[in-house]
Amino acid sequence: RGLIHTLPGTGSALTEPVLFYAEENTMEELCRCAWTGSDPLYIDYHDNEWGRPVHDDRKLFEMLILEGMQAGLSWITILKKREAFRAAFDNFDPARVALYGEETLSSLMENRGIVRNRRKLAAAVDNARAFLAVQRQYGSFDAFIWRYVDGVPIIGSPASEADLPASTLLSERISRDLKRLGFRFVGPTIVYSFMQAVGMVDDHVERCFRHRNNRPAGTD
Repeated sequence: RGLIHTLPGTGSALTEPVLFYAEENTMEELCRCAWTGSDPLYIDYHDNEWGRPVHDDRKLFEMLILEGMQAGLSWITILKKREAFRAAFDNFDPARVALYGEETLSSLMENRGIVRNRRKLAAAVDNARAFLAVQRQYGSFDAFIWRYVDGVPIIGSPASEADLPASTLLSERISRDLKRLGFRFVGPTIVYSFMQAVGMVDDHVERCFRHRNNRPAGTD
């Protein structure tokens, strides 16, 4: 997931493929991006979400908020708290989150299931309001954000995790635009991780079974 998520829990690049049990209960060996490690939650996220194009506005809002919550933490920490976040944030309905006031923020600060950082929680509310404004102006956040890549994912094809950038000129541009529109916790590195998460950028390494060249034709 880019350098902001440097190989959680390992401290160094993994060179061996990750092993998992297939549905037939036989051991099947697949090469994955090294940052997945061996945590089933991480593996599932890698296999079924990371790098797949997202066009649903509510899911885009969820990932934008979670990426901001991740700042300074590991992504696996956020994944483990994801269901608690969904419950706490009205399933990431931006219209509902935009209405949160001080009483709700105080209640969220007492929720042990989520990241209890008041600046991040307040930013989530501000981001919901900015998100709604973008929807009003562009019709959808999807239309707004995907225009930066002309609606087509950028294929990174890094040879290894060491080749993954923490940010790019494009993520810097998007970051500036989002901040101008009132979004917070959307620095270039967070934005690049968001782009990877929602499939605007496909950064599966070349050896990974999810790399575009290793997938059956017609699959995302």
